[in-house]
Amino acid sequence: MRKKSLYLILVLLFASFTTVFAQTKVSGTVTDDSGSTVPGVSILEKGTTNGTTSDIDGKYTLTVGSGNVLQFSFVGMLTLEEAINGRSTIDVVMESDAIGLDEVVVTALGIQREKKTLTYASQEVSGEELMKAKGANFMDAMNGKAAGLEIKKSASGAGGSTRVILRGFKSLGGSSEPLYVIDGIPMLNIKRGQPGMWGGADGGDGLSQLNPDDIESVNILKGLNASILYGSEGANGVVLVTTKKGLAGKTTVTLSSTTTMESVLIYPELQFDYGALNGAKESWSTTKGGTKYTEQMMKDFFNTGTNLINGATISGGNNVTTAYFSYANTTAKGIIPNNKYGKNNVSFKQSTKLLDEKLTLSSNVMLSSELIENRNVAGYYENPLTGLYNFPRERDWADYRDNYKMFSEARNMYLQNVYVVDHHLSNPYWIINMEPREEEIKRIIASASADYSLTDNLSFLVRGTYDYIDRKATEKHAAGSNATNTSANGKYIFGNNTNSKAYVDALLKYDNTFGKLNVAGFVGTSYTKEEATGIGGNNGTNDLLYPNVFSTQNYPTNVVIGQSGSETILQAVYGSVNMGYNDMFYVDFSARNDWSSTLVGTEDGPSYFYPSVGAVALLSNIFSLAEPISFLKIRGSVAKAAKEVPWNAIRSDNSISGSLGGINRNTRQPWTDLKPELITSNELGVEIKLFKGRLGLDYTYYHNVSTNQFLNVALPPEEVGQYQTKNINVGEIVNKGHEITLDGTPVQNNIITWKTAFNFHTNANEIVELDPDNPNRTIGMGSSEGYATFLRKGGSYGDLYGYMFRRDDQGRIMIDEKTGRPMRTPKQFDPEDWSVGYLGNLEPDFTLSWNNNIQIDRISIGALITGKFGGKSVSQTESMLDGWGVSKRSGDARDAGYVEINGVKGTTPVTQISAFDYYAEGGGTGGRNGILEPYVYDRTNIRLSQLSIAYDFDVQKLNLPLSGASFSLVGQNLILFYKKAPYDPELAMSTNNNAQSLDNFNVPATRTYGFNIKVTF
Repeated sequence: MRKKSLYLILVLLFASFTTVFAQTKVSGTVTDDSGSTVPGVSILEKGTTNGTTSDIDGKYTLTVGSGNVLQFSFVGMLTLEEAINGRSTIDVVMESDAIGLDEVVVTALGIQREKKTLTYASQEVSGEELMKAKGANFMDAMNGKAAGLEIKKSASGAGGSTRVILRGFKSLGGSSEPLYVIDGIPMLNIKRGQPGMWGGADGGDGLSQLNPDDIESVNILKGLNASILYGSEGANGVVLVTTKKGLAGKTTVTLSSTTTMESVLIYPELQFDYGALNGAKESWSTTKGGTKYTEQMMKDFFNTGTNLINGATISGGNNVTTAYFSYANTTAKGIIPNNKYGKNNVSFKQSTKLLDEKLTLSSNVMLSSELIENRNVAGYYENPLTGLYNFPRERDWADYRDNYKMFSEARNMYLQNVYVVDHHLSNPYWIINMEPREEEIKRIIASASADYSLTDNLSFLVRGTYDYIDRKATEKHAAGSNATNTSANGKYIFGNNTNSKAYVDALLKYDNTFGKLNVAGFVGTSYTKEEATGIGGNNGTNDLLYPNVFSTQNYPTNVVIGQSGSETILQAVYGSVNMGYNDMFYVDFSARNDWSSTLVGTEDGPSYFYPSVGAVALLSNIFSLAEPISFLKIRGSVAKAAKEVPWNAIRSDNSISGSLGGINRNTRQPWTDLKPELITSNELGVEIKLFKGRLGLDYTYYHNVSTNQFLNVALPPEEVGQYQTKNINVGEIVNKGHEITLDGTPVQNNIITWKTAFNFHTNANEIVELDPDNPNRTIGMGSSEGYATFLRKGGSYGDLYGYMFRRDDQGRIMIDEKTGRPMRTPKQFDPEDWSVGYLGNLEPDFTLSWNNNIQIDRISIGALITGKFGGKSVSQTESMLDGWGVSKRSGDARDAGYVEINGVKGTTPVTQISAFDYYAEGGGTGGRNGILEPYVYDRTNIRLSQLSIAYDFDVQKLNLPLSGASFSLVGQNLILFYKKAPYDPELAMSTNNNAQSLDNFNVPATRTYGFNIKVTF
């Protein structure tokens, strides 16, 4: 109620800004430079949704605010703006834009450049496009909208983290995710802990704390030549976020409200006809009937989730000062009961011009506050889904649902009512009600800049930002929770972490033309300081002093409250020059030198240098090409970047352990010969525009090599003493691939405009070298319980190994002569024979997306179809369901009386085997450490990722005191057209490098659908 009252007050406050403005009816005719009328031109009142299109005779009529600006746009023509200035008739002549690339885009450090001069691949997505699938994390909406961008969404629900990889996995020990930059300044994207095979919850990331409504555009800088100026932070690519700013003219107020529902898209396929025998946890009865648990009961556990996003923006100003203000509130309830998410965002941005517009002062403050209750858990433990799916079918579910706790006379307290004591299983309703988790995250990003024009060609920019995040998290597990993880008196986990980043830079920029030669460039310097502190505790299975008292004072004496902290400083100088000759040739030279505090104490010192060079030839301006070709460009670049090494990599301190002050001695040798990880990038590209921009193709080939990887190895026996291990620089990882973007406007007239785009990407990853002194060395990337994925020489990131069926020379599955059960290979993998246990690669062969935007009068339709083709995905869920006899497969096999098999027992062929012998845990395919082979699925899937249908009301005809109003129906992940896995293989249990494409009791995939209302005053 308080939230509703607050929102009502805000609405009234915003409305107070908007007295009734004078309305002007403007009409006119649109012609081209030859004098012909142009139908289908989009005419928009700038900064609003109020607009129209020119008719078959090029005529238009639009009622607007008298002080506004009209924006005229049409494919193949330069966008034109006309200030109204009280005029009622405005005729315009639109010039042909033959190349379609005279647009200006934001590049590294916030510097604007003409897109045609760029020597590298980049791809921009507008904020309007992102808002078609409005959600808590804006990067989720980027999926499928840029070639080379691999995005996986966490299964943890609203506010969850996102895994983003550009052009493949690059680092053995560090992150392969890009740097995120807001208005030219790097931001923190702290990714917290991730779940694994045995449980845990996603800790979220920094991206979810931003307000998607504030985003003007997102530009993806894919290659090193594009991101080198951000140094080691940008070595994995850069995501440039440009936020909205105030526009001169009348004050514009926009109110928006999005309501979406969320429901389960794919349920697991379970059987409900066979129960358990003799009170067992597994449902392995072979007699049908007598069951009380039903499929509907299982489905009724899940809620219909809700997502409410309400926001307001105010924009306005004059020729001297402009300002932008926004507020947004997000309230969500997940499909798992008691999972809730709340977020408030406030931002204020202003810009003022002084000294005859020579000096521009700007500032931006962004505030966010998140409250997350009961994030969804994955893995075996403390996960309600293990108990939900595996509930013995003959028992009374309603009793355990309604009476999830029972009073214990012996302990004088309520304890869990659980149907069987097992380390995997808990009563789902006990978990969601008696084991609450809560996170509170507050963040401020404050920045300021001053840009002074020294001359017409020379300017000086200085800016700084402070990014601060405070996170508090608690878990309270009541006495009576599963004894595997929780003491008899309960468990209390708390953590308080802070992260901050102070950044300041200065740029001296130059731009001048000497005849046919244009020279633009800058030199700059920057200073970055990052700090992190943390304090936390977890009593685990150590008894609290008193049951259900959740405080640090109640910890036993053998539980230590731990503290942590780190501080890094990075200083840099850098420069770049771009030279263009006669709008035909352009060349870039860039270089950067860093001084990193994490390298202090090494033989080469804290300094490292890296350069880049790139070139462009505009062939359409050099040669006379065939008439359909309106633009043709080739580009190439070579660049290097060194990655800043982690904090405390040179020398590790000893640490205190235990309540009595024991010391853990550091056993790693100081790393004085450390060198930064080095990435070398080579890129070639072609861009072509046909039919005056109606059809375009952008192709890129890249070849990236990562060397000087970090690896911890054992010391030779003769060197072991105080130290047992050392770090070394080894390894070489190669990523090479192709990116293709094909875009076009197949139809554009005064009735329909249809714009479409295809994005294609394929990447080949190879671990060329790992440890030259140990050719069979492996580095685990999430291996556990039959699932083994690791890095090795000659392999690729995502190579999957596991137990397979043991087969004879004819390929028949070998049956154990004593047990009658299928036999598995003796090893998960064999370093002497890498074909043993190899089950494929988890990464897709290629990705393809198709994005469409159709405008029919005032109706606009957006549809995005995405596909991943090839690659593998693994389900430990399906293995466990089989092992416990609750999967539909195991039920169908009992219905049939057998499982068909191409097997052999000794020398006797076997064509049938019982369901129990084939599936049951402890010798069959299912359960923990079973035969993984049957649970590896083709990752290929095609889906309708986004759909929006919007209608812009004609507010003038309706006599509404508004500048614009729209209503839209929106949906995400609506339809899976094709998949082979029995679950959604794109939903990530973990968004870090480990346990990729693994499903282990993940929350099911969901679809969202709803509507959005937007009005502008």
